[in-house]
Amino acid sequence: MPPPSRPPLDPAALVAPGWRVEVVPESPSTNADVALRARAGEAPGLVVVTEHQTAGRGRLDRVWVTPPRAALTFSLLVRPEAVPVARWPWLPLLTGLAVVEGVRRSSPLDAVLKWPNDVLVEERKVAGILVERVEAPDGAAAVVGVGLNVSSTPDELPVPTATSLELAGAPPVDRSALLVAVLTAFSDLYGGWVGAAGQGLRPSYTRSCSTIGRDVRVDLPGGAPLHGRALDVDEDGRLLVDDGSRVHALGAGDVVHVRPV
Repeated sequence: MPPPSRPPLDPAALVAPGWRVEVVPESPSTNADVALRARAGEAPGLVVVTEHQTAGRGRLDRVWVTPPRAALTFSLLVRPEAVPVARWPWLPLLTGLAVVEGVRRSSPLDAVLKWPNDVLVEERKVAGILVERVEAPDGAAAVVGVGLNVSSTPDELPVPTATSLELAGAPPVDRSALLVAVLTAFSDLYGGWVGAAGQGLRPSYTRSCSTIGRDVRVDLPGGAPLHGRALDVDEDGRLLVDDGSRVHALGAGDVVHVRPV
């Protein structure tokens, strides 16, 4: 049973304009749940949030499992028809920025982004994001999944480099209010992004990205690591890394891991 200090989500409080929020007690993967609904013709705006995710996936098929009521684990459905497909890679970065803003609005913590979309507090990962494209009856859609550690204890975290909001010093966090804050921030960012046909996110993103300006090691699939200075992100959301001889433009799908050195 969840500890008494972990109250359930309050469905009555989960009201955010433009979203239809459904709470499920347990789910192997909210991304899989929403993808199934999308393929069956569900309209954009669906949000599925679970109290206990048992077989979630992160980027590169990493497992994301959450203890009961210890995290905010949800997926939402959008269909950015007005955005060219070439700009869709901005969606994970947009989502990371929305989570950062939601955490800042709901706690005293200064959350930041590690490129492309890991959310950090005090250099430790507090949230991960996975965006998947699905083919729906009315065209392509995107399932946006978020896993945010809220009250996880050290022995409940997947890796030593992770943390939770409460471990980082936040007072007890109302997960329902936090979800509404993240959805509200997402709506604001998403509306502007769609209205600009996939443009306009870069200034806001770079202000919250702690990777920029740091020396980094970039692990590449099947090759030697790249060492250099992270200079910026370009208009396509790619990280620009100067290794001393040239500037490399790296997309999220091109790398395994980026670490500061």
